[in-house]
Amino acid sequence: MTANIRSFTLSILASCSTAAVCPMFGADAPSADAPAAVVEHIRGGPATPADLVEIARLGQLPELTPGAGDGDYLLRAPHTPAPEQTPRPDVPKGKLVHFTMAAAESKFYPDTGLRGSTATRDVTIYIPSGYVPGTPAPLLVSQDAMGGHNSSQLVTILDNMIADHRLPAMVAVMIRSGGGDDRGSERGLEYDTLSGKYAEFIEAEVLPRVTRECNVTFTKDPDARATIGGSSGGTAAFTMAWFHPELYRRVLTYTATYTNNQSPENPATPHGAWDYHEHLIPQGAAKPLRVWLEVNESDTGSNTSAADMHNLVIANQRMAGALKAKGYHYQFVYAVGAGRFYAAGQGHDDANVIAQTLPRALEWLWQDYRPAR
Repeated sequence: MTANIRSFTLSILASCSTAAVCPMFGADAPSADAPAAVVEHIRGGPATPADLVEIARLGQLPELTPGAGDGDYLLRAPHTPAPEQTPRPDVPKGKLVHFTMAAAESKFYPDTGLRGSTATRDVTIYIPSGYVPGTPAPLLVSQDAMGGHNSSQLVTILDNMIADHRLPAMVAVMIRSGGGDDRGSERGLEYDTLSGKYAEFIEAEVLPRVTRECNVTFTKDPDARATIGGSSGGTAAFTMAWFHPELYRRVLTYTATYTNNQSPENPATPHGAWDYHEHLIPQGAAKPLRVWLEVNESDTGSNTSAADMHNLVIANQRMAGALKAKGYHYQFVYAVGAGRFYAAGQGHDDANVIAQTLPRALEWLWQDYRPAR
């Protein structure tokens, strides 16, 4: 950071009422033993004075409170787990089914040989207690099996909130990516590509397999279908709904990479997912989507220039602004004290923030749902 920018940053910090609500402009760099996959995401020069002013505005947002509606909100630390993710003995438990899908059998994502690609992907299915086979069920698709891989977080939340009638009795399909991360990887191809292909893969190959394996039927009502994810999985979740709003209309993303990660590049969207808030949303007709999105104070690229299109804080902030300007139902959360590299229990997709906010985010996402008659 140059002397001028450092001086400018200090003047902004001095103007904030408390350190807790000021962005951590000079976030700690990754340690020498940091995983290469994380270092790879950090690109570009330092944040400019204009970038710092843009981020500083987030510290003045109103605090997120229970029952908050559409809009932009600040979430202060400490980030403590919500009670909904603690199993309750009085709540009936849903059924879990696990299976694997072979790349060799896929017409959409066969074995590409891209970095990190795997021969199989794991799929975990949550079927709510009391589900009657043949009944069209609401659907929740979770990228990277978020909340279901090596964790019962999402499963327990669904058990508790369905029992309390705070969420509809939905089937959750928690699917892993094809492997790897970032540009040149299989996961990057699937998640960071701006097209309808990934949603079509879910519809044509994943859901029919779930129906065969689990004897469940999915509703065709797009208002009863949600998709969630974090990082590039969050971008994939939004992309599913953007390109196929006739299939999905509810989107939940944590620290989504609304940044320039697309590979291979596409001349129609040369800036990758950065194009969502730069061009596609502002210049396109509003779609019937409901979007919840979150970013962390010290998230990936938070101290880099927006001109490089890899600052996740600015990307998510601008995404919220684009949604607001077009009249979308959205809720944006900026988590203070979250996202420091390698702090215990934290990271890019901050585990503490997810544990605190996921139940409330799901409730907001579904609050206007009315079953089709």
